[in-house]
Amino acid sequence: MKKVPAELQFLKNIEVIDIAEEGKGVGKHQDLVIFIEKAVPGDVVDIQIYRLKKNLAEARITDFVKHSPDRVEPFCSHFGTCGGCKWQHLSYEAQLRYKQKTVLNALERLGKVDVKNAEPILGSAETQYYRNKLEFTFSNKRWLDDADMANRDSLSLDALGFHVPGRFDKILDIEHCFLQAEPSNAIRNSVREYTLKNELSYYDLRNHEGALRNLIIRTASTGELMVIVVFAYADDQQIKGLMSHLKDSFPQITSLLYIVNQKRNDTIFDQDIVVFKGRDHIFEEMEGLKFKIGAKSFYQTNSAQAYELYKITRHMAGLNANDLVYDLYTGAGTIANFVAREVKQVVGIEYVPTAIEDAKINSELNGINNTTFYAGDMKDILTAEFIAQHGKPDVVITDPPRAGMHADVVARLLEMEASKIVYVSCNAATQARDIALLQEKYEVKRIRPVDMFPQTQHVENVALLVLKK
Repeated sequence: MKKVPAELQFLKNIEVIDIAEEGKGVGKHQDLVIFIEKAVPGDVVDIQIYRLKKNLAEARITDFVKHSPDRVEPFCSHFGTCGGCKWQHLSYEAQLRYKQKTVLNALERLGKVDVKNAEPILGSAETQYYRNKLEFTFSNKRWLDDADMANRDSLSLDALGFHVPGRFDKILDIEHCFLQAEPSNAIRNSVREYTLKNELSYYDLRNHEGALRNLIIRTASTGELMVIVVFAYADDQQIKGLMSHLKDSFPQITSLLYIVNQKRNDTIFDQDIVVFKGRDHIFEEMEGLKFKIGAKSFYQTNSAQAYELYKITRHMAGLNANDLVYDLYTGAGTIANFVAREVKQVVGIEYVPTAIEDAKINSELNGINNTTFYAGDMKDILTAEFIAQHGKPDVVITDPPRAGMHADVVARLLEMEASKIVYVSCNAATQARDIALLQEKYEVKRIRPVDMFPQTQHVENVALLVLKK
């Protein structure tokens, strides 16, 4: 890291021309690219550079010369410190423009795709309170802002909230979060009040001590509610006390669960779930289909927009009653079950065995008998022998993780020569990389970005690839 020379420490009249993934505005000074905290494209600002690396710099605003027409007042008091909702200062219309631009730039630059016929991004009907799952962390290392520092001696250092970016052991104490509808905030605040009053210790992320670790809240469009408390070193009396408090204070909880996790990491997939009240799952519903959601289940975190995403996927696939569909990276089989009634057979493949068990349960729950599911690494499962056994698919739907598809999987798709591939992606760059390889035999016919996460840089994209004749 270079020392910032005096002539670069303070710069005036810097025009902000773009926005970066971290929510920072992008400006230029000669050949220097500058990432500016809380700046919006269209702003003209005076800045102070505090970090310099070769031709890149980071800066903060010292004064506004001109405000961008796309700038709006952030609605959350935690904006700028919390790691989520980094685009709150950008109007939603502008957010959609930049998300569309991100997708099309990646496809054009990395995938060499002709994007002139791309369809406009589908915005989310709800831009606040749209998530169905949030995970909060207990910590005895509360993040202190300037106002807190002035009153440090009178403040509790226990916090229940979100990690501060770049500080794994610092937690921002959250009073009100705009991501999940009530009773999410009421539950979290009630848990904080009870645990502080009853002197339950909050987890020390460095020394791995303390009773309370995580609080997970899941809601569903059906109105059902799941609450999971993750303890570390609590005794039975402490566990019973907090769980009874939740049961009595929030009788609407459908599934009240707890976990005792004494590992050094927060993952719960290898942990036992204890049911304190109700059942061990809730139900989500989509187009008359029920989906069972357990503590460890994967489900798209924006339920309403997931429905829109799946409808676009199904429409692009152009399915008919005789089709054999392969659903790659099927997760809990949501897409597989969503399209099953329109086709002859769906074969789903997923890396996580518990997700495959959920997929099978969801088929059984909905009386769907034309799905089969397999667990394992995609590149190891999707072999020539597997295809010979199950049949060559007419349509492939693929929804891989952010890293995209393994090169062996792309090669297998090229060998299979399905008539259509519908590629759903949460990372335009890796999608573009994979499409560049698939274009050896496929042509991109449709592109439709979908905004699943308002106030953030994240964007999904659905692309239809048709086999060349």
